[in-house]
Amino acid sequence: MIDRLMAREAIYQQSNPDPGGDPPEDGLPPGIGAAGGGEESNDGPEPDANLRPQRMTEMVGQQDVIERLRIAIDAAQVRGEPLGHILFDGPPGLGKTTFATVIPTEMNTTVQMANGAGLKAPRDLLPYLTNVSRGSVLFIDEIHRVPRAIEEYLYTAMEDFRIDIVLGEGVNARTLNLSLEPFTLIGATTRAGMLTAPLRDRFQIREHLGWYTRNELAEIVLRNSKKLNIEVDPISAGVIADRSRSTPRLANNRLLWVRDYAQSKANGNVEARICEAALDMIGIDNLGLDKQDRNYLDTLMRVFLGGPAGLDAIAHTMNVSSDTLEDEVEPFLLRSELLVRTRRGRLATPKAFEHMKREMPDRPLS
Repeated sequence: MIDRLMAREAIYQQSNPDPGGDPPEDGLPPGIGAAGGGEESNDGPEPDANLRPQRMTEMVGQQDVIERLRIAIDAAQVRGEPLGHILFDGPPGLGKTTFATVIPTEMNTTVQMANGAGLKAPRDLLPYLTNVSRGSVLFIDEIHRVPRAIEEYLYTAMEDFRIDIVLGEGVNARTLNLSLEPFTLIGATTRAGMLTAPLRDRFQIREHLGWYTRNELAEIVLRNSKKLNIEVDPISAGVIADRSRSTPRLANNRLLWVRDYAQSKANGNVEARICEAALDMIGIDNLGLDKQDRNYLDTLMRVFLGGPAGLDAIAHTMNVSSDTLEDEVEPFLLRSELLVRTRRGRLATPKAFEHMKREMPDRPLS
């Protein structure tokens, strides 16, 4: 216990921007409680948190990932060892956080949750590490945003379950080796390429989460409608699934909006036509495109005759940041085969002209 307090004090002093100030009374950095960061943030839970599955048997989709995780969990429990460190990567909304909350439940252990963007210095990480119990889980979301200085502590923590802290300076310096309880680190990232190789290689299990099928999304909508105490038939669930971009988080968001619309406009009755009217009202069409997506395609077809056109030219014409178009609009259009990128610029595909009900120009797309 004394070593842990000394470690916290040492790291706090090393990373304190105001050396003259006093550390907090509990020895922890500001904003983190004695529980090691396991509490909910002040921002509150996410809107769809109550819709998340609690066990793997409740999860829909990603069955290949679930099967591999079941084997790893069963083997770890047989050996009586902590589960190996796990890295989940993939686009937002596909279930990385859900897996991070379900796995501890399957392992009958506790979980602490942190965000890579909130870990600015080693003193921010130390409370999480010193409060892990044997076999518990530490989940770091957006782990690619963890600074390099914190990565240095994660290396030994993940491999040897210890952290090395330097006390003092110069010839009087000494190293304090603080042992940690064996634990499981679960990292989640939307940009796996931004992880450094030394950190990425320390994860024994790495899983990429893929897009969900229409049937899987419809099943998610049906299950969550029961949690929301609303009746949704399979046809209505299919309408919502079609407009959810293969993403469970968006399916939940669409379902919540349909519920509000139905309660306000249709006495709570959820039918296919009600779902279509509700989603049309917020500009979501039958392919899942929103107003910004259609405005992009309309500009490309109307002003640039379908392309090729440069991104900056399209952005200036729409009066929208090119970063916004590249990061938020184009990925889904590319995935939906409505847009292609060439060295000469962006091109609208025949499928895009058909969807926008525009006549395709009499020239090859090249």
